[in-house]
Amino acid sequence: MKILLEKLIVNYPYTIAVFLFAIGALIVITKSNLFKKLIGINIMESAIFLMFISSGNIRGAVEPVLNSAHSDLAYINPLPSALMLTGIVVSVSVTAFALALIIRLYKSYGTVDALKIAEMRNEVTKE
Repeated sequence: MKILLEKLIVNYPYTIAVFLFAIGALIVITKSNLFKKLIGINIMESAIFLMFISSGNIRGAVEPVLNSAHSDLAYINPLPSALMLTGIVVSVSVTAFALALIIRLYKSYGTVDALKIAEMRNEVTKE
């Protein structure tokens, strides 16, 4: 048990990412408010970004800027950071689109509760 705890502490970015992802997934599964579901999805996305950016880090390494005076230094991997920057841009765009859809649903149905919207849709299709 002690070894497991030590490994969790040493790999704290991954532990935090898993914890955040679990919180986001729990919010998405348990809440019926569409705004809360969107916040849960954003928390899950943040956990994924943290996980990928952490994977490019090397302890004791420096930023990837070439320095001819110290050519023997280890550099962190910039690729995960660059890829996650693209992911963040896509995430913000999808969040804005989802917010627009939620606002449109509110104007149409008068609620943002997914269960109530589903009930209203079922009532309309039965008639």
